[in-house]
Amino acid sequence: MRFDIRLRITHDYPGAAGTGRHRIRVMPADLPGRQRLLQRHLLVTPAPSETGTLADFFGNAATLVVHDAPHEQMTIAMRAQVEVIERSGDLDVSAALPDLPAEIDALHTLAPDAPHHFLGPSPRVPADDGMAAYAAALAGPRMTARGTVEAVGRALHGHMTFDPRATTVDTPAATAFAARRGVCQDFTHIMIACLRSLGIPAGYVSGYLRTEPPAGQPRLEGADAMHAWVRAWCGSDTGWVEYDPTNAVFPGQDHIVVAVGRDYDDIAPVQGILRTSGPNLMSQAVDVIPVLPSPAQGAVPG
Repeated sequence: MRFDIRLRITHDYPGAAGTGRHRIRVMPADLPGRQRLLQRHLLVTPAPSETGTLADFFGNAATLVVHDAPHEQMTIAMRAQVEVIERSGDLDVSAALPDLPAEIDALHTLAPDAPHHFLGPSPRVPADDGMAAYAAALAGPRMTARGTVEAVGRALHGHMTFDPRATTVDTPAATAFAARRGVCQDFTHIMIACLRSLGIPAGYVSGYLRTEPPAGQPRLEGADAMHAWVRAWCGSDTGWVEYDPTNAVFPGQDHIVVAVGRDYDDIAPVQGILRTSGPNLMSQAVDVIPVLPSPAQGAVPG
């Protein structure tokens, strides 16, 4: 399946910003066997005085921009076309939960994708006794790692309410968990904390999600949003498995990956420093649009 993805992020500065330096991660990733980035375009307004690119420790691509003149607004406009490759249904051949520590210990590598980086606390996901107790009550003595991932994700989906007014980007995971309310970032951080407490390496995936309008209703411009979900290492035979607790699904062709990290802080869409006064007002709009094949083209691969 192919998608056109359009993103617009606007930052308004009530007190004009004198200078700014930002790292931007909004472009879909190019992942062999998972998704292919076919077209890409990124425009930052006003035009930066300096630009550059980099790849972070986990291999995520980012664009660096520098503004050295006063400006009252910064706009990031991204457009990309990506092909998401259909994956066959996964059989559960993951390690039994009690056997997972030995399989992790047997991996003598600290490469970026090694599970060791995703076991301990991280800035947005500290250890939490309440979440650990919640996860322990869901994990049976001989459950598989993948089965545990699904059990925790489904439980959180059932016990938490999606509420965009309940939290902000800076709300601690423990606060959202206590309220049982939040958005995809909160669901994801809470699930990561639960899985790590059980010894399952878990990380954060940022990306885009194609959403469907209600039956009979037209699709709304900007109705889609940047999304987040979980990846968990389930043993040597299975490797990394993804799960979306906000929607209680294993991600499929509607989930488009931008970046992976330990938590939101590793891969926030826009990070940087700014010299200004007053609040930074941000708005975002995303469109994820399926690309339909023409009769001459035939079916789109995937």
